[in-house]
Formats: sequence, structure tokens, C-alpha cells
Amino acid sequence: MPQVNTQMNNKLKIATGLLSLGLLATLIYKLTEVPGGMFLSGLFLGGMVVFLILVGGLILTWLTKLIIKRLQFWTVYFAITAIVFAVFHYQLYSPTLKIVVPENYTGQINLVKSNVTENILTIDSNGIGYLNEWTFNKLYSKPIVADENGKDLTDQCVGFNPTTFFGLGTSASSEKKGEIKSLSFEIVPKDKIGEKQYYHTDLTKLVDKEKLE
Repeated sequence: MPQVNTQMNNKLKIATGLLSLGLLATLIYKLTEVPGGMFLSGLFLGGMVVFLILVGGLILTWLTKLIIKRLQFWTVYFAITAIVFAVFHYQLYSPTLKIVVPENYTGQINLVKSNVTENILTIDSNGIGYLNEWTFNKLYSKPIVADENGKDLTDQCVGFNPTTFFGLGTSASSEKKGEIKSLSFEIVPKDKIGEKQYYHTDLTKLVDKEKLE
């Protein structure tokens, strides 16, 4: 029986170790796409969190072993880190939206935080669409953009800066209490691909006030 238990513990250690390693590898890959802050990349900032998880996992494993002595130290450690890595994965999740714009549109695109249940991703002639709160809070991935005829415009999209695609904007709302919050980027002409044009849209005059929170 002791030999059987040892074999089971070894198999469990290998299984949890592979799971933890797999989650760590995919997490590092995902961090290369996460926007950073100030002068630090998302990979660097996320890497600091990963380091804290790895170190904190050692401490939490030691405390857990004081209670559960049957399981091997590394089995507990890999299980704990796998759970925390999975939670971190969810926190970093960002949907990839498909946005439809009018034919021949160039200018700023504003995705406004609103009270809609389903995202309105067919952009109006003023370059405005509407997001529900969950999508607004989770979104950072570069979207797929096409015009109403299906022409792919993704290459003509220019983000806020090299590490952050969406710019976060806030405008005062005169008719509603609070602010108009939006995520924005630009669609530029073919001869300006990759060049930010600094378009501006006055959302206070053009946004549908009934859709604001």
C-alpha cells in the first residue's frame, strides 16, 4: 500500500506540474499582448505578478502542508499555482471584437460605455459604437475591423500607442450626471497606414444620451 500511495502521489505531482507549467507558458504569451503602463510593458508588469505568485505559492504551500501532510510538497505547490494562474488568465481575458464601419470611413472610432445589453458594433456615421460595462472593462485586444461591404480595414487601424491599442477618453455629459467614457482608435487613409492623425470627435454633441448609464 505505501508503494501504491507513493506512485499515485508521483503521478499527481506530474499531472499538477504539467498543468501549472502549461498555464504559466500560455500566461506569459498572453502577457505579451497586454497593454502596459507608463514606460513599463505589460509583459514586465505581468511578470512581476507571476513572480509574486511563484514566491507566494511557496509560502502558502508550506502553511498548507502543516494541515495536509499526506500530499507531497510539490504536488500542493503545483496545484496552488495552477489555480492562481487560471484566475489570472481570466483577469487578463479580453474579447476580440468585430467592428463594422460605413464604407470609405476614415476618422476616430469611439466605443462608448453604455447601458446596452448587447454591444452595438455597427458604427454610425460619426464613428460611434456602444459597449456594455463588462466588455468596456475587459477590452484591450485589437479588434477586427471591416466596412459594411465586408472589406477588411484592420491594417488601416492605428492605436493609441505601440503598447496600448485603445485610448481611454472621458467627456463631461451636460444632460446626464457623470461622464461619457469611451475607448478609441483611428481608421486612417491607405496612404497614412501606421501614422496617427489625431482625429477628434465631440461625443457630448453626437452620442445617444439614452444609451448612457
